[in-house]
Amino acid sequence: MTHDNDRHAMKMAKKKAARDKIMATKTGQKGLIIVHTGKGKGKSSAAFGMIFRAIAHDMQCAVVQFIKGGMECGERNLIRDHFSDTCEFHTMGEGFTWETQDKTRDIEMAAAAWEKSKELILNEANTMVLLDEINIALRYGYIDIAEVVAFLRDEKPAMTHVILTGRNAHADLIEAADLVTEMELVKHPFRSGIKAQVGVEF
Repeated sequence: MTHDNDRHAMKMAKKKAARDKIMATKTGQKGLIIVHTGKGKGKSSAAFGMIFRAIAHDMQCAVVQFIKGGMECGERNLIRDHFSDTCEFHTMGEGFTWETQDKTRDIEMAAAAWEKSKELILNEANTMVLLDEINIALRYGYIDIAEVVAFLRDEKPAMTHVILTGRNAHADLIEAADLVTEMELVKHPFRSGIKAQVGVEF
């Protein structure tokens, strides 16, 4: 057992030295463009996890919800009830497009949400801004993808992090992003007849 421990310690020491050498070269800092996309669950949940992490570090942040306005949302309730001084929360959507059934209204709401998003991003007091489900609005053409990419590239403050969530992220947005995570669907209870549940989906 002692020999195994010694061998393990030597192996880990080599790994640590190699890791430390790599980490020593990573000295840059910048505000990241972060995209959470894919068919799997967890895109908004992961983004809100980052928002709550920022709140825990007393970093000013903001959230704009593009689609889910018609739904109850635990994250929104928690932020508004306990962290409104640290995190602005703007629900600008009125529900998914198949529920509203009013394209003109959906476009107006998405445009208003984008204007609010730009205002919050340009406010350098905000370290992190979450644009929840903006990818859906972009997919349907309610917002111009070229305008969004140009704004993030040319006008976003250098140290502001922006998270954009939703399925089917546009290729141009993925190209512009610094960090992209695609949630892969392996299994989902909805396919077995299980409805969306409090604390899991919302």
